Amino acid sequence: MKLLTDLFTTDYGLMSIIGIAFMLCMVVFFIRLFMGKMDETAASHTPGQPGQSGQSGQSGQNARPPRPH
Repeated sequence: MKLLTDLFTTDYGLMSIIGIAFMLCMVVFFIRLFMGKMDETAASHTPGQPGQSGQSGQSGQNARPPRPH
């Protein structure tokens, strides 16, 4: 019981709770972000086309301009 009292009443206990909660929120955010990016990539890839690797041979809307050196 002393553990819970220290966790919720001391400054270092409250900062620990805030840090853990913040990290858990970051985990949820990044999982949703990466899953959305994977779905987006899978939806844009059509069978029969080579994969989009960012090479200079690409054409169309997703083509990148060449980088200056």
